Amino acid sequence: MSSDNVSDGALSPGAPVGSPYDWYLRATELLNSGNSNAAAILFARLREEDSSPAVLEGHGRALFDGKRYADAAEVLQELVELSPDNDYAHFALGLSLWRLQEFVRARDHLAMAFVMRPDRSEYGTALAQVKATLRSRIEGGMPLNGPIKGQGSL
Repeated sequence: MSSDNVSDGALSPGAPVGSPYDWYLRATELLNSGNSNAAAILFARLREEDSSPAVLEGHGRALFDGKRYADAAEVLQELVELSPDNDYAHFALGLSLWRLQEFVRARDHLAMAFVMRPDRSEYGTALAQVKATLRSRIEGGMPLNGPIKGQGSL
């Protein structure tokens, strides 16, 4: 057993083995191998020790990949507030809001990401798609956000 998880002479229940850096590497490995739910659990535990931008980004990505869009948006909003000049944070938050059908806020964050990094084609593509959705909703007299009544979820 590692002494890294010993505090006041007792093992911390459920604590991962190793240093927070080891946890970060393992969580990133899990995320990159497609195991987003396990990565999200480990990133959540890691956030108790470290709320650096890298940890918040990893946690947000893991939640997004696990289709937990509301949770991802919450974590990514925290990242945007901590690092407002982080283009990827705005992009990821915009994608999460898009999935939540919060199209206006999604457009704003995707536009911010695109302005920061116009060379990233995925930023421009996502922004164009959200703008098209908003145009269509305006032309159809539909609400700008949320599901369309009588259509169920999109």
